[in-house]
Amino acid sequence: QVQLVESGGGLVQAGGSLRLSCAASGRSFRNYRMGWFRQAPGKDREFVGVIKWTGGNTYYADSVKGRFTISRDNAKNTMYLQMNSLKPEDTAVYICAADGVYRALLQLEYDYWGQGTQVTVSS
Repeated sequence: QVQLVESGGGLVQAGGSLRLSCAASGRSFRNYRMGWFRQAPGKDREFVGVIKWTGGNTYYADSVKGRFTISRDNAKNTMYLQMNSLKPEDTAVYICAADGVYRALLQLEYDYWGQGTQVTVSS
């Protein structure tokens, strides 16, 4: 069993910042890749960004590039999403995903998914 737990969501004004966390846990779990997705009501799940655990390679969706930054704490098996210059269109449930096997950085298949944390940006 592997669990992903997101935290750090909340309400923020446009132009503000939030930092989300995603903690991974589980016996025999090995972390290779973790990613962030988001989903607003009535919309499809959208890719936000991804990080490779070894080396720290990252890739971001165009909609957040330059505003969001993904980092990780290897010892804690925790990924972070620093969100700056937030816009109302960033409002969504932010969902963490992780791999227990190697996959290419931009492959959209993940082994594990969290339940998400709500981010609301007021205008």
